[in-house]
Amino acid sequence: MKKVLSIAGSDCSGGAGIQADLKTFSAHGVFGMSVVTSVVAENTSRVIGIQDVTPDMIKQQIDAIFEDIEVDGVKIGMLSNAEIMTAIAEKLLEYKPDNIVVDPVMYAKNGSPLMESAAIDTLIEKVIPLAHLITPNIPEAEKIANMEIKNQQDMQDAALKINAMGSPNVLIKGGHATGDAIDILYDGKSFSYYKKERINTKNTHGTGCTYSSAITSNLALGLSMTEAISKAKEYVTTAIKYSLEIGKGNGPTHHFYDLYKYGLK
Repeated sequence: MKKVLSIAGSDCSGGAGIQADLKTFSAHGVFGMSVVTSVVAENTSRVIGIQDVTPDMIKQQIDAIFEDIEVDGVKIGMLSNAEIMTAIAEKLLEYKPDNIVVDPVMYAKNGSPLMESAAIDTLIEKVIPLAHLITPNIPEAEKIANMEIKNQQDMQDAALKINAMGSPNVLIKGGHATGDAIDILYDGKSFSYYKKERINTKNTHGTGCTYSSAITSNLALGLSMTEAISKAKEYVTTAIKYSLEIGKGNGPTHHFYDLYKYGLK
């Protein structure tokens, strides 16, 4: 069985963060593990508080995994400050795992900030160069590329800028745009486009976490980058289509819809 590690924040309401990552890993038939970077008190409506784990404890969690277990893929989610980013970068340089997917989580679904704005420079300098793939949504790509994104050409231009920062593959997610949900991948040579119908639902809590974890799972299973993204796009679209009416705000996606209906394929 392939083993996949999530390095991310904890969402106590279960829809995003490491909870969403572990559910997604399980739905893909890989063994999930986690390194908690921050404990987030949040629900479907709001973020109440954030307590960061110390950089030393984060490094110890990473050591505990890598000294004992072979890791086939790493998904990186919420990194709230520069000290946490530096600690994780140090350990990834030490262990050099394959299939590192960085989802640069900056905001919760309700708009609450999850990354200190001053840490973006550290993200660019130390984390992005370690990524095999980075998966920003449009607001995150705007922050990283330092530009406004209004259309697909802007998405492509942002992908080029972020690729030049050191990540060989850049996937700009179009969920915040209008019309069909179109994501654009730049692999250093050409662009690929992933298009699905936009699902009319407010229950999209944790979609970014789920999407990036699905891609990481698929890469760990040996799929090519384009196939891993294509299958993950199909998975997250289904999870959104059959999302759950849980909570008073933006409910979670249904990570196990296909598994419950069809079994593990």
